[in-house]
Amino acid sequence: MSAREELDWRPIDPGQAGAWAALINLIEVADGQDDFVSEQELLEHFGDPNIDFARGSVSVCDGDQMVGYGLVASRVTPDGVHALRHHGGVHPGYRGRGLGARLLGWAQTAATGLHQDLRPGRPLTLGSRCQQGNEAALVLHQALGFEPSRWFHRMVCDLSDGLPWLRMPAEVEITGFTPGRSQDARLIRNEAFSDHWGSSPLDPQEWEHFLSSEAFRPQYTFLAYLRGEPIGLVVGNEYEAYAQTTGLRDLYIPVVGTREAGRKRGIATALVVSALSAARTDGFAQASLDVDADSPTGAVGLYERIGFTTRGSSVIMVKTLIS
Repeated sequence: MSAREELDWRPIDPGQAGAWAALINLIEVADGQDDFVSEQELLEHFGDPNIDFARGSVSVCDGDQMVGYGLVASRVTPDGVHALRHHGGVHPGYRGRGLGARLLGWAQTAATGLHQDLRPGRPLTLGSRCQQGNEAALVLHQALGFEPSRWFHRMVCDLSDGLPWLRMPAEVEITGFTPGRSQDARLIRNEAFSDHWGSSPLDPQEWEHFLSSEAFRPQYTFLAYLRGEPIGLVVGNEYEAYAQTTGLRDLYIPVVGTREAGRKRGIATALVVSALSAARTDGFAQASLDVDADSPTGAVGLYERIGFTTRGSSVIMVKTLIS
């Protein structure tokens, strides 16, 4: 059967979250990856202000089984480019039928349509992440005009090993997260990532959505203040689907940031070690994070000094749709 026969293409709806999670987890296993998700985590995407599920999502179903999906999220980078990001995948048993190419074609059409309504007149790009070593995905993206743009590492720290001694920088206070410090945290995050590739500032609505995630763990989230000024941030998440599948508690760190005035003082190291120490005390087996291989702040070296090692890499493939 070809990819065009007897398959139903329609936007993803909340009632499909369970089937969607099952498909993603099956793809992760088949591709040797471990970004496992739960139904609840996917339901949270329906509250994301940057995703229009009616026009920016598609499920491909064979009867009651979801066998492919695509999702396009909108964002604008500081240089004014409307840089949409595509997430998608195909059931291992349905590969080799042209379904992946059709999904990437759908993503380009969907991105262009959303762009005309959201950011007309601006340049438009579409990015898609491919794991290094997944040659089929890389070849497919390149055949459709996508080019490698930026590399990222997944780094892991074994918390059964010793952690570096925490040296508190002079005039710096490390404190736990509270709702009253939420806007301090957003300020730090936005300024710290203003010079990072592909990053864009989060407005209050986007930040609230980020913190409302079931995975967010305030007890492993810390802020640094330099003479009373918010200066650094580390955020801790825990994904229960990962623990249920692997049997390991993993502290995933989606944000480590220091405002420019606080860099080169050891603040980021102190924040990360604070989070790791708290997680280790509570029985976590490991911590993980994703980092730009060419981070302008030298983040890869910082994490290596703390005890993180690289477990895998991915590349963002980008295609310019409107220049």
